[in-house]
Amino acid sequence: MPLLQVEDLQVTYSPRDSAAVRAVDHVSFTVGEGEFVGLLGESGCGKSTLGHAVLRLLEKPASITGGRISFDGLDVTRLDEDELRPMRWADLSTVFQSSMNSLNPVITVREQFADAIAAHPEVTGGKVDVDERAGELLEMVSLDRGVLRRYPHELSGGMKQRVALALALVLRPRFVLLDEPTTGLDVVVQRDILDRLRELQRRLGFAVLFISHDLGTVMEMADRVMVMYAGEIVETRPAADMVARQLHPYSAGLLGSYADPRDADVEVAYTPGRPPDLSRRHDGCLFQPRCPVAVDACRTRHPSLLPVGRGEARCLLLEGPAERAAHGGGPEAGAAVGTASAPVPPPVRNVAAFSTTADPRGREGGEPVMTVKAVSKTYRTKRGLGFTSTRAVRNVSFTLRPGRVSALVGQSGSGKSTIARLLTGVERPSRGSVHFKGTRVDRLRRSALRRYRRHVQLVFQDPFSALNPTRTLAYALGRPLRNHLGMDGKQARARAAELLETVGLSPAEQYLDKLPSQLSGGQRQRVVIARALAPEPEVLIADEPISMLDVSIRAEILELLDTLVRDRGIAMLYITHDLLSARLLADEVMVLNQGSMVEHGPTLEVIGDAKDPYTRRLLAAIPRPGTSRVHVMAGPPTGTATSGPGGTEQQRPLGS
Repeated sequence: MPLLQVEDLQVTYSPRDSAAVRAVDHVSFTVGEGEFVGLLGESGCGKSTLGHAVLRLLEKPASITGGRISFDGLDVTRLDEDELRPMRWADLSTVFQSSMNSLNPVITVREQFADAIAAHPEVTGGKVDVDERAGELLEMVSLDRGVLRRYPHELSGGMKQRVALALALVLRPRFVLLDEPTTGLDVVVQRDILDRLRELQRRLGFAVLFISHDLGTVMEMADRVMVMYAGEIVETRPAADMVARQLHPYSAGLLGSYADPRDADVEVAYTPGRPPDLSRRHDGCLFQPRCPVAVDACRTRHPSLLPVGRGEARCLLLEGPAERAAHGGGPEAGAAVGTASAPVPPPVRNVAAFSTTADPRGREGGEPVMTVKAVSKTYRTKRGLGFTSTRAVRNVSFTLRPGRVSALVGQSGSGKSTIARLLTGVERPSRGSVHFKGTRVDRLRRSALRRYRRHVQLVFQDPFSALNPTRTLAYALGRPLRNHLGMDGKQARARAAELLETVGLSPAEQYLDKLPSQLSGGQRQRVVIARALAPEPEVLIADEPISMLDVSIRAEILELLDTLVRDRGIAMLYITHDLLSARLLADEVMVLNQGSMVEHGPTLEVIGDAKDPYTRRLLAAIPRPGTSRVHVMAGPPTGTATSGPGGTEQQRPLGS
C-alpha cells in the first residue's frame, strides 16, 4: 500500500462574484514510503492547490468537490480539524514558498522548536530534549547550534529557510510537502539547501512531494516526476525516463526550456500561448491550442491518462489500436505514433526555440555609449549614537556599447541593483564616475537628469507590479511618449500601437484598451519592454526581466530582447543571477561578488573557463538532470552558520 494515495481528486474555487473554476480535475497519483516525487507545471496549473488539498489546508473559496486522499490507508478527506491536528507536523509536514517569513518574529529559534514539540505530546511523550533535537537538525541543514539563541530577523534568507526545513522535520514526519521551498534564494544557497534536503530525505526515510517550476532541480533530485497542466496530470514517469524522452508535447516544451549553459551550443524552447480558462467547459484536449503536433481529433476529444511503459501520459497520439477503434479510428490515419504498451514519442521537437551557437567574440558593437570608471558606493546607516558604513560597490569599471549585451551576474546583495541605480542617476557614486557619451551622469542636476533618463531606460523585474492595474496599455505607453517626446494624445496612441507590434502583441488595436489584469505574465513583460522603448533610449537596463516569469515563456522574452539589441543598436546591461539566460543573451559577462568585480570577459570564456573561485561556485550550482548530487554530510560548511544578518520552427543563431 502506498503511503499517500490520491484518487480522482477535484478541487473547485467558487467565488461569489464570478464563475467557479475547477483548479484540480480528476487527479490521481501515489507517493510511496521514502519516495521523492516532483511536480512540475506553469503558474496557475494547480500545483499549489493540489499540495494544499493533500494537507487539507485549502482556504475558501476553494474546496474539495470530489475524490479521496488516503494517508497510510486513512481517508483524510473525511477528517475534521481536531482529527487532522495530531497528524500535522507528526505525519504530514510542509515547507512553503513563503516559509522564510512565517517564523514568529518575537521568539527565538529555540522557542519555535519547543512550541512545535510541546504541541504534540502524543508523539514525543514529553521526553524530547529540545536543545539536542533542534541542534541536531540545525547541523543537518548546515547551521550552527548557536542559531537557536537568535531571532528570525537576525538571520539571512537562506538561514531562515534552513530553519524552516529543520522545523518541518522536528517530529520525524513520514511525508513532507515542499512547495517552491527555495524560490527567491541565491543559486548557491539554493543548491546547498537542496543538497542537504536530499541527503536528509535519504537518511531519515521520509517521502517528499516537491512542487517547483525549477525544471533542472526537479529532474536532478526526484525519483519520479509528474507534469501538471490546466488542473490535470498530463505525464508521470521516472525522472531518468522523462529526461531521456518526453511523451507529452507540453512536457517536451517544459524540458526544452532548460539547457546547460556550459554546452557549446545552447537551445531553449518556449511554449507560445497561455493556459485555458478553467471556468469554461472544454471538449477537446486542454493543451490543443498551444500544441505543435495537434490533430483534428484533439479539438473534440479529451484524452485519457494512458499507461505508457513505466508511467502514464495524456495524449491522443499515444493511443494504441484498441483506444483508436473505440473512438472510430481516433486521430487522422497515420497520425498515431505507437501503442500505449510500446509507444514512440510524438514528434514534438518542432516547438518554438531560441538558440545560441558558440562564438568567442560576441557582437562587435560600436564606440562606448556608457562608461563606468572605478565606481564605489558606500552607504552610511545610523546605529545608536554613531554610524556604520557598508561598501555596496567597490572599484567597478566597465563600458556598454551599442548592439551588445553585457550581463552583470551575482547573488543577491552583490551590488548589481546598486550599479543599476548609479547608471540611471537615481544615486551618485561615493567615488569614481559614470559617463554617458562624454557627459558626467553623476554631476547632472535635476532638470538635466530628467532629460538624460530618456536615453537610459529600465525593464523591471516584476511585470505584475510594474504596470498600473487601473490604467490601460494605451495610457501606460502613452505617458512616456508625451513626457519625453512631446506627443499629443492621438500621436501617442498611434505610436503605442507601433510599440505593441514591435514587441509581438499583434494586432495592437486588440491590446491598447486592455488592462494589465487581462494579460498573461509574458504579455505584461512585453508591455514593460515596450514602455521602456517608448522614449527611444540608447541604453536598456534589464533587471532580472525573466525571473518572475514561467520557464515556458522565458526564452520568448530573451529572444525579443536579443532582437531589439540587434535591430535597434541598443546597448544593454542585463542583470541576472541566472547563468543560462546570460549565456543565451550576453556578449560578455561580469561577475560581481560582495560589490567587487571578480571576473569579466566574453561570455563563453567566463562560463567555459572560469578563473575565479566564486564564478566556479556559481557554475557548480547549476543542476544537471540525470545525475545525482548526494553528498555525505560531515557538519556545517565553513562560514554557513555565521553568514550575515507550439507552432512552426522559430530558431536562429544568436546575433546572426
